[in-house]
Amino acid sequence: MKSNLSVFFILFPFILFGQNTDHDLLPASFFKANRENFIAQMPAHSAAVFFANPIRNRSNDVDYQYSQNPNFYYLTGLRDPDAVLLLFKDAKIFDESKGVKELLFIRPKNKSEEIWTGIRPSCREAQAITGIQAVYTTTEFKEFGLDFSKMEEVWAEYPSQPNSEAFSKIALSNLVEDFNKKLPANLTVEESKPYKVLASMREVKQVVEIALVKRAIDISVEGFIELMKAINPGFKEYQAQAIVEYFVKNNGGEYQGYPSICGGAGNSCILHYQENRDSLKSGDLLLADMGGEYHGYTADITRTFPVNGKFTAEQKLIYNLVLKAQEAGIAVCLPGQSFHATHQATFAIVSKGLVELGIITSEKDADKYFMHGTSHYLGLDVHDAGTYGALKAGTIITVEPGIYIPEGSPCDKKWWNIGVRIEDDILINENGPATIMSGRLPREIGEIENLMLLQSYFK
Repeated sequence: MKSNLSVFFILFPFILFGQNTDHDLLPASFFKANRENFIAQMPAHSAAVFFANPIRNRSNDVDYQYSQNPNFYYLTGLRDPDAVLLLFKDAKIFDESKGVKELLFIRPKNKSEEIWTGIRPSCREAQAITGIQAVYTTTEFKEFGLDFSKMEEVWAEYPSQPNSEAFSKIALSNLVEDFNKKLPANLTVEESKPYKVLASMREVKQVVEIALVKRAIDISVEGFIELMKAINPGFKEYQAQAIVEYFVKNNGGEYQGYPSICGGAGNSCILHYQENRDSLKSGDLLLADMGGEYHGYTADITRTFPVNGKFTAEQKLIYNLVLKAQEAGIAVCLPGQSFHATHQATFAIVSKGLVELGIITSEKDADKYFMHGTSHYLGLDVHDAGTYGALKAGTIITVEPGIYIPEGSPCDKKWWNIGVRIEDDILINENGPATIMSGRLPREIGEIENLMLLQSYFK
């Protein structure tokens, strides 16, 4: 039954489970504790410098939407470009201030530029956001009395594009150049060490971080549920994409955590398909891999379901094999297990199952149809930082096995253009089995088909 779209927009606010009020932004104490933890792991007589991400140019005078360096955000909470953070193992005295271990340089206020690009935080406001008391503007950075001559080690995380022409007036490339000029010629800058320390720190999520990941997951799940109810033959892939992304935005998500993947039929066999332009036909499967980002933390969810609401016999066999593999992967999400245990568990199930279905003759050929890893860390990045050692309580990972059989594969044609991935976000617990944070979204065939029978205001 079709519904008038105007009715949807009248009723829509009452369908949602809650509106974002930004009451859950991370406090300055969170970032301060992260800096203290990082400094505690620095060697004696050392300093560390971190640069905010630059503004990146899309084309001509249009820039990409700004996204902060996750490590810089993790240590400061600041979302502005053209900034520099310095941390010292031992307190340093600058001007007449007391000894400090933290220095922050931010863009100066500029009324003419703020008319175009938004209000910049003042030094006082940056103090409140970050918990750093020694805050200066980047106009002071070049002549600031930073002496690294007595340092035994200097760590640095440089921006990935320091020479972009799209920086603001106080160019980040100049800040990098000014910093490098302050370094003694015989001192080697360590770039891998700060990454390793932060990877270990970010791998285990704090309670407030878990809450933000859960929020990102919940608003994404709402979109997936509505998509499953709304999908019909004749839908465009981009229309499927739009439903999930609408729910993310309408519930306070600032971005998508990564480009949305919505591939039907043969496109479901392209791992990172992003064009999302084709029409969806009866008999097709739709593989939808999407996740909203909320206050910097992202979800990552994949579901595969039939466009017409009913799996074919062949689709059921492949789907249930992937589901069985995923359940085996989730079962080993326990503290102390190898990070790679999930892939070993899922790959073993898929390999054996593909042989039993006659799609391959030898288990060693399974990687022709399951060609990616099963898990990655999840947090400030969709492929988040981590050590890839034994799983730890408080870590969030994905478990996402898949089988992809493109047209022309060396197997019976009845399997062609079946691509299935099932992905959930998993929290490792101290005791007992892991938590499926995205578990509200159906995975069983019967549950999916029943959900797809329900009315959607998008139909």
